[in-house]
Amino acid sequence: MKRIILITGGARSGKSTYAEKMALSLSSTPVYLATARIWDEEFRQRVIRHQQRRGQEWTNIEEEKQLSRHQLSGRTILIDCVTLWCTNFFFDVNADTDSALTAAKEEFDHFTKQDATFIFVTNEIGMGATSDNEIQRKFTDMQGWMNQYIAAQADEVWLMVSGIPVKVK
Repeated sequence: MKRIILITGGARSGKSTYAEKMALSLSSTPVYLATARIWDEEFRQRVIRHQQRRGQEWTNIEEEKQLSRHQLSGRTILIDCVTLWCTNFFFDVNADTDSALTAAKEEFDHFTKQDATFIFVTNEIGMGATSDNEIQRKFTDMQGWMNQYIAAQADEVWLMVSGIPVKVK
């Protein structure tokens, strides 16, 4: 049965750790679907360290945008993270908020048609001060709207506060 879980919070709030524990409690062989774009060698090494830390029970997949190209029905999938995933859409269309949001929503809908358990990790980047940078404001808007879209379809929503999970939905 399909299930969507959204885990949100600020930077270093414990989102990924909580999501990993949740995924392992739901499956002995979860999938870690990482959405980061590899910009340089230092970041590539960081990704490798994270993969090694997770252990062999995890299937690691790197996918910048097209999550639905991976057929994972019946699996528990941790998608980390929505923020980096949205960043990839946003910058690939030169910061066109509407185009990026439409593409991300379409891909989310296509990906989550699968009969699987989806655990999406995202950031509440809009909880801070309003940026004086137009691109940052546009991205914060796009990210916030995407978070709302996922939350509306989610079966559960968790807010991480200083390492403590607070159930929202």
